[in-house]
Amino acid sequence: MIKVALITGITGQDGSYLTELLLEKGYEVHGIKRRSSSLNTDRIDHLYQDPHDPNQRLKLHYGDLTDAMNLTRIIEECQPDEIYNLGAMSHVKVSFDTPEYVGNVDGLGTLRVLEAVRLLGLEKKTRIYQASTSELYGGMPENKNEKGFYDENSPFYPRSPYGVAKIYGFWITKNYREAYNMFACNGILFNHESPRRGETFVTRKITRAVSKIALGLQDKFYLGNLDAQRDWGHAKDYVRMMWMILQAEQPEDWVIATGETTTVRDFVKMAFNEVGIQLEFKGEGVEEIAFVKSCNNPDFQLEIGKEVLSIDPTYFRPTEVDLLIGDPSKAKEKLGWVPEHDLASLVKDMMISDIELMKKDKYLKKGGFETLDYFE
Repeated sequence: MIKVALITGITGQDGSYLTELLLEKGYEVHGIKRRSSSLNTDRIDHLYQDPHDPNQRLKLHYGDLTDAMNLTRIIEECQPDEIYNLGAMSHVKVSFDTPEYVGNVDGLGTLRVLEAVRLLGLEKKTRIYQASTSELYGGMPENKNEKGFYDENSPFYPRSPYGVAKIYGFWITKNYREAYNMFACNGILFNHESPRRGETFVTRKITRAVSKIALGLQDKFYLGNLDAQRDWGHAKDYVRMMWMILQAEQPEDWVIATGETTTVRDFVKMAFNEVGIQLEFKGEGVEEIAFVKSCNNPDFQLEIGKEVLSIDPTYFRPTEVDLLIGDPSKAKEKLGWVPEHDLASLVKDMMISDIELMKKDKYLKKGGFETLDYFE
């Protein structure tokens, strides 16, 4: 019998990779996307064929986590075996500008999904994955475990409206699991990136800017706190763990992380190294700059001493989280989850993708035209 999965946030980075994984495993996948006047399905277009094809196993529905009646109708129609609630306003810095919206979507949106399953009497049938976040911990050093990591038992101290909204989502999921005997789980995801990461997130902002600078399309770019440290993994590894969580014998909460941490500054260095450019950093705080020290790739030659990075104080958060590092021991020991990608391969993957994207952009700006084969 074919399993049915419903994914909120299907058009995002995680949703697209999860959709690929589930389709490979033979699932029928339903996705909820928000109505927009412009197309916003580019991450899943390669998976979505003719909607009139009876063999099409990917089906999209218009919906929103702020609309309880709509969510309930979609869940009733789909009768899903698994729900992956990935939909959220997930940009931490922007959450300070839109705190009410973030609370409505990321916090109450989770409640609406859980309550719809309960009201429809699907508690025994439907397993629920709630996308939680490492921002719950707030980077408080006193809350780490004895190994110096954050794990499933570490206390929470969110430092942004995004983290506060997600902590409601975490606890309401746990509450419904215990109150109504639901198979509802939280996956506490630490930072996970890919070539499909949104352009406003720091890792993708870096790889796009480095690609543009290397190709002569941009002179420099600006960042905020270069000393911030994050536990960065590949989204492909993390969505695989999401699926594994819902295949477990018992519903539990899980940390998904690599157990290694890197500064934003070092991520910048790694991105430039992928195109053969070495940087030197000078100054401190808002006065810090990075300039070209050497170029070892004949395809990407920049002037030695050229300034390519400066600090913009507006990118600092009102309450900064300086360090996040997760302990994935439970996931490895109980579910056998092992990441297949390290940070070096992740940066390479992102840089290869963005170099090709910016080469195309450069070609089109010069008046070139794409060759399209309409008979493929």
